[in-house]
Amino acid sequence: MNREGKSVAVALSGGMDSFYAAWLLKDEGWDVVGIHLVLPIVQQERQRSVSLLSDELGIPLFFLDVRDFFQEKVINYFINSYLNGVTPNPCVVCNQLVKFEKVIEWMDERGIDFLATGHYARVRKNPSRSYTELLKGRDGRKDQSYFLHRLSQAHLYRALFPLGDSTKEKVALKAKGKGFPKAFHAESQEICFIPDNDYRALLQGHTGEKIPQPGHVVDLEGHVLGSHRGIHAYTIGQRHGLGIASKDPLYVYQIRPEKHEIVVASKEHLFSKSLIAEDFHWIGPQPDSQTIKVQAQIRYRHTPAQATLTILSADSVRCDFYEPQWAITPGQALVCYEGERVLGGGWIKKQA
Repeated sequence: MNREGKSVAVALSGGMDSFYAAWLLKDEGWDVVGIHLVLPIVQQERQRSVSLLSDELGIPLFFLDVRDFFQEKVINYFINSYLNGVTPNPCVVCNQLVKFEKVIEWMDERGIDFLATGHYARVRKNPSRSYTELLKGRDGRKDQSYFLHRLSQAHLYRALFPLGDSTKEKVALKAKGKGFPKAFHAESQEICFIPDNDYRALLQGHTGEKIPQPGHVVDLEGHVLGSHRGIHAYTIGQRHGLGIASKDPLYVYQIRPEKHEIVVASKEHLFSKSLIAEDFHWIGPQPDSQTIKVQAQIRYRHTPAQATLTILSADSVRCDFYEPQWAITPGQALVCYEGERVLGGGWIKKQA
């Protein structure tokens, strides 16, 4: 790509990855500006980090206030999911609606050509068709294509992922030799709008009396084993915090919001071979065949497993795994791959 005269906005979080992505692009000759999203959490320290790093890079920095939009599209979705007995994935929603859609709107007002992030993923032009592919990052341990599977062609066409061909270790070594390492904001492994990782407190603070009330914990036969403190506090596969006595370990098997019930079972019952996913989004054209072979991932830390994907409708699919998978969880994303290429993904509705 000819970089002369091309501008790129780099989404700067204050962390090492986005800083090094910006440095790489500037070093390659791009016209780089920094963009930092102001979220509905206290983040003065992060904003100071971004300002220091931008000064070190010698690039203009802009702050985009997305607090109201983020509250509506991400936090409210997160809260409502738990209140309805499903486990949300806010990072997937944020990447699509905030980090790309909202930022690209801002870019269009300023005539900026491309958007770059510090994600470990890649894009390339499909060699036989006129669309942009989304690929896994080269670093298998850090690959973040799972979180990007809902990006549209309009997003991917303008996306740059400078770290996609590198590894986290190499980036860390090189980034610390550039710029102002002391200004890096510590990377968090938790949800950005829940700094202490206590999502139950967030729900209580936003919903008050609307929070689901206690109910029964039952076994597969419907026998009452104890009580729970509200369905919002549980997710499929959870073992600890059930508050019931049992000689054998029990796990959350199902959440029944209509009955305010938590169903528990032994570990072997949480393995399943099939699921239904809805609102499926294809990265490229939908396959001509109704049934295709894929590698399917059911959560971020899940290793993609061999499966058959059956297209049920325009946006609904059935996924049948060759081997049973642990704790298939409604609300999480099913993301399907063909080798390193992301085919698309949808939201898990239920086991099939």
